[in-house]
Amino acid sequence: MLVNENNEIINELEQRVILVGINTGRRDEIDIEDSMEELKELSKAAGANVLDMVIQNKDRVDSAYFIGKGKAEEINLMCTALDVNTVIFNDELTGSQIRNLEEILKVAIIDRTTLILDIFARRAHTKEAKLQVEIAQLRYRLPRLVGLGNSLSRTGAGIGTRGPGEQKLELDRRRILDRISDIKRQIKEVSKHREIQRAKRKKNKVPVVSLVGYTNAGKSTLMNSLLDLSTEESESKKVYSEDLLFATLDTYHRRIILDDKKEFVLTDTVGFVSKLPHHLVDAFKATLDEVIEADLLIHVVDSSNKNYDMQIKVTNEVLESLKALDRPMIYAFNKCDKADCEILTKDRNSVIISALTGQGIDCLVNSIKEYIFKDMIKCKMLIPFDKGEVFSYLHEKSKVYNVSYEANGTYLETELNEADFNRYKKYLV
Repeated sequence: MLVNENNEIINELEQRVILVGINTGRRDEIDIEDSMEELKELSKAAGANVLDMVIQNKDRVDSAYFIGKGKAEEINLMCTALDVNTVIFNDELTGSQIRNLEEILKVAIIDRTTLILDIFARRAHTKEAKLQVEIAQLRYRLPRLVGLGNSLSRTGAGIGTRGPGEQKLELDRRRILDRISDIKRQIKEVSKHREIQRAKRKKNKVPVVSLVGYTNAGKSTLMNSLLDLSTEESESKKVYSEDLLFATLDTYHRRIILDDKKEFVLTDTVGFVSKLPHHLVDAFKATLDEVIEADLLIHVVDSSNKNYDMQIKVTNEVLESLKALDRPMIYAFNKCDKADCEILTKDRNSVIISALTGQGIDCLVNSIKEYIFKDMIKCKMLIPFDKGEVFSYLHEKSKVYNVSYEANGTYLETELNEADFNRYKKYLV
């Protein structure tokens, strides 16, 4: 359901779609059947009603019609028979290919990039996420202004029409470039707060753990499971999670305080997907900087998905493009309640978990501790009685093992991070 500028409720046009993919036989490509199934799930996530799928076996992509003119004419007959109003292609199309296909098919033509951008436009809630999606959409459309043809003048609602809106889509090249510059400025302003928070965490030596992984691997569910272990009130801090591709886009930061008073900041990042549009990676670069700056990455893997190896590869390729693949990483093979995870190889630094049931979460927490708290310094201190605020701070912020009251003050044994150790080292004994 949509609302027009007069606040009148209008019905969204049902997207009756056919999915079209091309199989060139390249070994480095994802299996075409699996890729098309993923496209089907993406289409459903965008609200489309998928009626059929077509796979064209072809040595190379047709420069004019992508799948070739003859195949396009066959699909035209299918569109008429099934009353299809949208055809979604499994790869990114050029402006001229979209225009040529529209002339034959007489329906809306959507490519995989536009589909993913549309889902992002639906799911973006924060100002920063909305700006990032808009700049990705404008960058995608900029080189296609001439070729998009009917796509730009299409009115109404549906996949590919969200985000910048019809008027903005018809801007000339100069105005689009101006808008991109304006969005960059706004993103920079919005990002200042996160940069301040990041600098504060660095100063206080608070470790940062980032969840990364394929979309729908269970990152948000895992964040909620770890929040349940935190000694802070966690219910109000839980994040939205659903068994859906790209259920969440916004980056979340949550403080986790463990029962031994060790604490770290946990961040949940946008999920990745095969053939992820580079426009999106570029647009979300500021947000994904959290991954680059993290002390530890938790690579969440959907072990119930038969293509989990491919999903690991895709995620690592994105991390490599961000220059973040060298960060310490734990592989968390999730959803073991749905799959026989014991058969998974253990040659990686990995744990087997179910974020939904809590199985293996304690093991994951222990692995996290081994990484981010390995430099904690065990020490013995004598705090003068007139420095009660120091004792209170240490008792609140660190695990105190032994306490006794001596003639000159309070004796305690504890372990501290580097910042607190340097701050209170004058009390060492």
